[in-house]
Amino acid sequence: MEARHEYRQEHGHNCNHAEGSCVSLVPIFNHLEAEQMVEIMSVVKSISFKRGEIIYRAGEESDSLFIVNKGKIRIYRLSESGKEQLVRILNPGDFMGEYALFSKSTHESYAEAMVHTEVCMVNYSDLQELLVKYPTISLKVLSEFSSRLEQSEKQTTRFATEKVDTRIALFLAECLGNKDQSVITLPMNKKDLASYLGTTPETISRKLAELAELEEEGLIKQKSNKEIEVLDLNELLLV
Repeated sequence: MEARHEYRQEHGHNCNHAEGSCVSLVPIFNHLEAEQMVEIMSVVKSISFKRGEIIYRAGEESDSLFIVNKGKIRIYRLSESGKEQLVRILNPGDFMGEYALFSKSTHESYAEAMVHTEVCMVNYSDLQELLVKYPTISLKVLSEFSSRLEQSEKQTTRFATEKVDTRIALFLAECLGNKDQSVITLPMNKKDLASYLGTTPETISRKLAELAELEEEGLIKQKSNKEIEVLDLNELLLV
């Protein structure tokens, strides 16, 4: 724990310019006025992490809000047996450690940089002052809590009720997001995808290999190893 805080002090620096700050990216802040944004930027620290570096561990004190500026972070938990369960992947504009907005607590998961990653950090005391001055921040965070809870419940239900094929199809549908979009770029490798969907990497490899059958049926088109074009989403969900 102490070493981690020393790292922050040695490598952190103030985000003093709007272009380099991730404050404007995150929904809990970007609704504020320009002068309010400048005030928030004055208490933000920027930190860099190498690929594979742990940002925080389960059991450590959650005393800061982290916002992804560049890169990608995987959030995961470990069972008592050591089995890993991927919770979510964070991209630029996403945030973690949000419980620090309300009270000091401990992390229940691990956060690991998937690539070279830059995050902005706001500590607990500064967050409390911001919440008092700008209550709308709390409302934005509660909205994010609600969204994450809904996603977590969906994930749990699928583990219990859906076969792997259906889980993969639903995941692809969610990756589309925008109905006008048809090309999916898989956001994670097979190991992480297997963990996220509650199966094994071997099963994922086998199921992705079977996508050729779906291509023959005119439901999808594989553009590359990580890019899939969905040609008929409704039929795909019935597979």
